[in-house]
Amino acid sequence: MPKPKLLFFVEGFTDIRFVTGLAGIADLTLCVPEGHYRSSGLRDRVTASGAQMAVVEIPGGRLSFQARSFGWLWRRARQFDVILSQELLRGSLNATVVGALRGTPAITTMALDPVAYFRCRHTRGQIGTLARIGGETIIRVLMAINGRLSTTCLVLGKYLQEVASACCSRTDSWGYYGVDTHAFAPASAAERLAARRKWGLPPDKFIVFLSSRISHEKDPETVIRATALARARGLDALLLNLSGGFEQFLSIARSLPFKDVDEWVIGRDAVHPMTEVPDFFKAADVVAQASLAEGLGLSTLEALACGTPVVATEVGGMAATLPGFARLVPPGDSEIDTLRQRMLGAAEKHGDTRAVGVSALTGQGVDSLLRAIDTVLGGELYPPVRFGSLDKDFQTSPKLRFTLPVEGW
Repeated sequence: MPKPKLLFFVEGFTDIRFVTGLAGIADLTLCVPEGHYRSSGLRDRVTASGAQMAVVEIPGGRLSFQARSFGWLWRRARQFDVILSQELLRGSLNATVVGALRGTPAITTMALDPVAYFRCRHTRGQIGTLARIGGETIIRVLMAINGRLSTTCLVLGKYLQEVASACCSRTDSWGYYGVDTHAFAPASAAERLAARRKWGLPPDKFIVFLSSRISHEKDPETVIRATALARARGLDALLLNLSGGFEQFLSIARSLPFKDVDEWVIGRDAVHPMTEVPDFFKAADVVAQASLAEGLGLSTLEALACGTPVVATEVGGMAATLPGFARLVPPGDSEIDTLRQRMLGAAEKHGDTRAVGVSALTGQGVDSLLRAIDTVLGGELYPPVRFGSLDKDFQTSPKLRFTLPVEGW
């Protein structure tokens, strides 16, 4: 059967796992800003993946990219069966407007709550009240326009379903790149020790892993303070962050009033999410995900799939998804000892963490997008698909596998 001709229009960050997954299910064209595509490392990862796709790199800053990409979309939109665009903000405006005017279905996605994320800037003191009000107004207008013009909006989890339904009447469940439960799988004690040795991590420390990037909606300060308190109470803990913003993370740690920070806080650049990140989840004793806002928190599901305990703040999608599987604490908890206690207590709860890793929570990958495309195109390209087992895998590319959801998801 023919693959749909899919244009993935993306202005900001996107994950290589999602891109290679799309290349496996569609005749893919990727349209990106030239500068960001190269500086983010996505170009190198696409090349290294060997995935088959056409890439259109549009030069210029934000404003010139908007103008040039609109012209490019206008001329070529009808060459594609579907346009896919990330989020419901400025980056999707060209895609939804052109799609509506040229008659090409435009699917948008939502992996975060735009208003909640923006408010975090005010919470952190990065913007004033007037800027917050003005920014929120612009965000809501963009969400309303894109939501109305989208053929459908694919949302990451039940929490975001509620957020998106306020501006888009046509929503569907979506799993982004899912969780590869072959790579993210439980490890024996020997395998965990081997992962530490492979990456030069001490074998005898209690490793707290903060896996997320450092941005305004994250709360690394709380994790640093909790780890310092745990150390003061006798735990020989080491805190590790892997991200493109690791230098900022180290700067934050050094700005806090703790001794010998460089001895127990480690920051390293991001590693490949498909081939290297799983080692660090397996090497960790606990994953700590402190956020002021969160769409879903896929990294927490990756940790749980590895059988590694998770401590997370009870916000957004994590509050909706993780109860019963992770230790949750209130956001901005003034009593840092709560997080410390949860980190220590999480180490006792290895037994049922695997359950969430193989559940439908992690089961949806790009296959959910394939079904959405089929629906948008009237069900003409693909017959109904039914999957009867969580153990059945969908081969989306030679380098990537996704576990499919149970029937009736």
